[in-house]
Amino acid sequence: MAGRILIADNVPTNRIILKVKLASAFYDVSQAATGSDALARARELRPNLIILDGNLGDMTGYAVCAALKKDPLTAHIPVAIITPAHDTTARIAALKAGADEFLTKPLDELTLTARVRALMRASATSEELRRRNETAHALGFSEPASHFETPGKITLIGATTEEAMTWRAGLRGMTSDEIVIERGDHVLEAIYNGNVSDLYVISAQFGGGAEGIRLISDLRARDATRTCGIVVVHGQQDRREALMALDLGANDLITRGADPEEMALRLRTQMRRKKESDQLKQTFDEGLRLATIDSLTGLYNRRYALPHLEKIAKESHENGQHFALMLVDIDRFKLVNDSYGHAVGDDVLVEVAHRMRDNLRGMDLVARFGGEEFLVCMPMTTLMEARAAAERLRAAICARPVAISADGTPITVSASIGLAMGGGIGGQAPKVSDLIAIADQALYGAKAEGRNQVALGSYAA
Repeated sequence: MAGRILIADNVPTNRIILKVKLASAFYDVSQAATGSDALARARELRPNLIILDGNLGDMTGYAVCAALKKDPLTAHIPVAIITPAHDTTARIAALKAGADEFLTKPLDELTLTARVRALMRASATSEELRRRNETAHALGFSEPASHFETPGKITLIGATTEEAMTWRAGLRGMTSDEIVIERGDHVLEAIYNGNVSDLYVISAQFGGGAEGIRLISDLRARDATRTCGIVVVHGQQDRREALMALDLGANDLITRGADPEEMALRLRTQMRRKKESDQLKQTFDEGLRLATIDSLTGLYNRRYALPHLEKIAKESHENGQHFALMLVDIDRFKLVNDSYGHAVGDDVLVEVAHRMRDNLRGMDLVARFGGEEFLVCMPMTTLMEARAAAERLRAAICARPVAISADGTPITVSASIGLAMGGGIGGQAPKVSDLIAIADQALYGAKAEGRNQVALGSYAA
């Protein structure tokens, strides 16, 4: 399944229609008929996304959302509230209640699924932050709470300078964040010079539309802006480009001409998510880093990886989601050490670690498991996605030299990868130790078949 969604509506027909639309996209959908039922089901199921109608009979959707956001067990779950079309008051009420998104009636299927995919990405980041904090506590470390009160920076990129100035005028007095206006064709130059923002608000009409889409791809491809918030302002005529923008990595869409208060509330939500993402990237204080980070490669070490992997396995089985586990071993690494020395061997390990980290998602776990062996765990991942990711890692490692010897010889290495799959619905969940053994056997199989390849463990097959 692509993820678990809880929908709450006091009209059975509405629930059925929405469930059919979401189930056709292979989401696991649960239902609630009242507000109190929705609160109980949310605590029980811990879904990846909750969609509420504005009227749930015993409670309003806004009251349910506010209660969900106050409960530590459900506060991290993204919530979308369904509001009437063209009802600005309802939209603002939804955002003030803590909703991450609102959906307007009638629900258009393309818009619905694009919005859901974007919210699922946000859910994965928030869930991983919570999971890593719990792992830190399990290891005996605590992390101070952060309320993300430090002002951020927002860059406005309008189709024209006048459009961006109109946005800034509307936001005046509604946010404490620094707001700057930038020409679209100068944004990448500003980032190159170190002038990076937390959020980028981009007009769908910038550069005729194509340039705005290209800018989103560029922002997501750069280390400095990979986790930035991206909000696209669009009109009805830009709807297709706007939905494409969501799938390319935009976090939110705002309709052109929206109430300034709505824009301010949406940007506040995205700023909070950006700060969460920053915390996810930094993760732990220096004490925890010393205990859980491999000093050579900068990756997590075995001490961190095993309890974190146990947590991913437990939650994946409970949620009916699959996860991938890989063991990655550098081929003939002893020959590198014997031929060029251990210092060069260390350089090889560091570069391989960097390439692996650069080719995985922020929520994926990559750790040095011992010697020249690495462990990778990818939550919420299907077998097809896992195989593609494993091939991507293998290709990235051998694509070009990883080090240069003292005499100037370029050193190229390859890697063998053993893959096992865990999680899913039903049955007895295999132990993490068993999954590691399966991946290890697959790794030996890859070595036996000639190295530099991916082998699938027998359990996953």
